[in-house]
Amino acid sequence: MDFEDLVTALAPPPNRVGKADDDHEHHLYEGAVMIAYAMHLLRTEGAQHVRIHPDGEHGKQFDFSAWLERRQFRKIAAIGTTAYGGAYENSAGQTITVNPRSGLGDVVADVGDHVISAECKGGIINTKHSGQVSRLYKGLCETVGMLMATPSQGRQVAVVPLTASTLRLAERLAPRCALAGIEIALVGSRGEVMDVKSPRGAERVTSTLK
Repeated sequence: MDFEDLVTALAPPPNRVGKADDDHEHHLYEGAVMIAYAMHLLRTEGAQHVRIHPDGEHGKQFDFSAWLERRQFRKIAAIGTTAYGGAYENSAGQTITVNPRSGLGDVVADVGDHVISAECKGGIINTKHSGQVSRLYKGLCETVGMLMATPSQGRQVAVVPLTASTLRLAERLAPRCALAGIEIALVGSRGEVMDVKSPRGAERVTSTLK
C-alpha cells in the first residue's frame, strides 16, 4: 500500500496562479521526504531503527506524530521539548526516532555493518513556475554538496522529490556522484522511491508500504 497523505495541497499565491498542473500547488515538504525515505529504509533495506533529524520549520510544515500514529507507530519516549520529538515503535519492533537536532544528517540508519545517511530537500512537485522549478533543481545540488562536505560513514544518499526536472538532473549527476560515493534517490508523491543509477535511466525500487 502506498501513502496518500504525504502531499499538502495549498492554493498558490497570486504570482503563481495558473503555474501548477492543478488548482492547488502540491507541496512535498522536506519533512514528508524524510519520513518517506525513512519508511523506505525500514521496508526495503532491512533497517530496524531509523533516525530523523528535522528542524523547527520541518515540524511546522509536517505533522510527524500524527502521520506515524496513522501507520501504527506508537510513541514510546519523548525527546526534546517539541510535541513530535520522540521514539516511535510499531508492532514489528521497528523504530523511528524523530530527534529535532541539527548536524546529524536528515535520515540515518544502521544497516548491517554500515550506515546509510541521507540529506533531503522538499518542494512543489506539480509546478511549472520557473522559480519553484529552479528551487527543486537547486535542492538536489545542495543535498549533493552537503554530502560531499560530510565525512562518509557508509552510504550517502541525496533525496529530493521526483519531478521531470529532478529526474533529468539526477541522471546527469549520477555518474559523477557515484565516483564520490554518493547515491541519488527521488521520492514520489505517494512515497515511492526511485534510485537513480545512470544517465540512461533509473531503477525503481519497489517498496511494500503500509
